[in-house]
Amino acid sequence: MSTVDPPGFLLPLRLFIGFRQLIDAVHAELAREGHPDVRPLHGFVFQAIGRDGTTAVELARRLGVSKQAAGKTVDGLERLGYVERATDPADARRKLVRLTDRGVDMLARSARIFDELRAEWAAQIGSDRLRALEADLATVTGSEPFRLDVPGWFAG
Repeated sequence: MSTVDPPGFLLPLRLFIGFRQLIDAVHAELAREGHPDVRPLHGFVFQAIGRDGTTAVELARRLGVSKQAAGKTVDGLERLGYVERATDPADARRKLVRLTDRGVDMLARSARIFDELRAEWAAQIGSDRLRALEADLATVTGSEPFRLDVPGWFAG
């Protein structure tokens, strides 16, 4: 092991490579399991929609994108059968975007696949080291593990 610190720009690249490897592996498995059209952006969208659904305006705000961009994404996911638009039972003037059974199935499968990939990483570096890595990342990044506004941040 080298005693010389690597250049600072390698840290975000290594973190991104790890992220990319996990996301690519999840999507490859999702494709094998009947969800070939799901893209990395869609995971953020599904999380922003949540269990109870949300309006297009609120979805755009959560994702950090324009209402038009959110609407376009919802249109595509609706065509693929992952979301539906429905009248809000609490206010008939509002339209909600909700996950369909297909959307819920994709989320459940992706959660299982992420657990399997985490177990693979634990087998490679050891469970204790992986838990330490996760704890160290939480220390330096804060307690919020999931930022929904990543799509807007990447685009902006």
